[in-house]
Amino acid sequence: MRKILVVGAGQSGLQLALGLQSKGYEVTLMSNRTADEIRSGRVMSTQCMFHTALQHERDLGLNFWESQAPRIEGLGVSVAGPTGEQPGTTPRVIDWVGKLDGYAQSVDQRLKMAGWMETFAQRGGQLVIHGAAVSDLDYFARTYDLVLVSAGKGELVSMFGRDASRSPYAEPQRALAVAYVHGLAPRPEHPDYEAVRCNLVPGVGELFIMPIVTMSGTGHTLFWEGVPGGPLDVFQNIKDPAEHLSVTLELMEKFVPWEYARATKVELTDAAGTLAGRYAPTVRNPIGRLPSGGLVLGVGDVVVANDPITGQGSNSASKCAASYLDSIVERGDEPFDEAWMQSAFDRYWDTAQHVTKWTNAMLGPPPEHVLNLIGAGGDLQPIADRFANGFNDPADFENFFYEPALTEAYIGEVAGQAQQDAV
Repeated sequence: MRKILVVGAGQSGLQLALGLQSKGYEVTLMSNRTADEIRSGRVMSTQCMFHTALQHERDLGLNFWESQAPRIEGLGVSVAGPTGEQPGTTPRVIDWVGKLDGYAQSVDQRLKMAGWMETFAQRGGQLVIHGAAVSDLDYFARTYDLVLVSAGKGELVSMFGRDASRSPYAEPQRALAVAYVHGLAPRPEHPDYEAVRCNLVPGVGELFIMPIVTMSGTGHTLFWEGVPGGPLDVFQNIKDPAEHLSVTLELMEKFVPWEYARATKVELTDAAGTLAGRYAPTVRNPIGRLPSGGLVLGVGDVVVANDPITGQGSNSASKCAASYLDSIVERGDEPFDEAWMQSAFDRYWDTAQHVTKWTNAMLGPPPEHVLNLIGAGGDLQPIADRFANGFNDPADFENFFYEPALTEAYIGEVAGQAQQDAV
């Protein structure tokens, strides 16, 4: 039986550990926190997982919260006009919602990671609660057939060098601030179903709102992404959760009053329901070399960390775990050598490259043809639907998003079909 060590207990590490366990591997999982510590800790991120990523969980029988989490059936885009002089007067110049082909869901990672960790232990996996250092991995690399590093922060990440050719940004492109809340009213445009709402404030940042199941039942996340140095970049020194929520709502009233109107009665889901921070989107070399010469393979956001503006973090983590699982199983009894490690990453990069390209494009000012595309979504439902479903399959954006000629041709094709249908 081949022995594999997984370091890090996030979406990618746990999904991969549980998947390997189900395939008969002897798996050890290292986490720097217990399940109870994760449950009682601060929120770790926002996460909205779309159909493909959810299916990877279903395939492994890990969709424990599918019946509890709200089914997200649409994805809406609103674009703010010039900011009003008085709170509540900023207009919307674009507003539409696209329907998803398969529903999305969001589960608080405190709930999911703690539950998965306990499941791993209950199924006979060896769970080690210990914050791993490079010196630890130096030892483990000699005792395991494969060491996988999915802990995306701290000393271990330094083993994986930045891939400058795939990392155009050296600095954070957004200041991030999230609050988990109860009491958000439905959007009046679609009161009968749930949707992720993407609110774009040109030159200022974005507000994303999504339904979630959390420790205290269903709720929503209010997630600001602010341009660094701009009016949304004010959360870094706020330590009090109540103040964090108050500032979140003040900014909503000023920049996206249509969302503030349904948030006047919200309250935090719990005292640890806020988070703020920033990081530079980075692609790293996938293979880490230890002082002794041993090799480890990076997983998930250790090797591909995108800004959350496109909501791909958990989706990419799930897809990485699924891809690596296939590569490991297909390797059989052959050694997990450097060439194999590179090939396993390259296989995942075939998918991840589209996420990185799209995310980096969304971080910059949108070119005219993209503005035209987003605007057309308000008049042409097929465009809204296709844009929404690109969050599940970002590779499709290659066909209509990046090149002005392709975008214009696509808009013209859909508009022409709509005219024919109207006759």
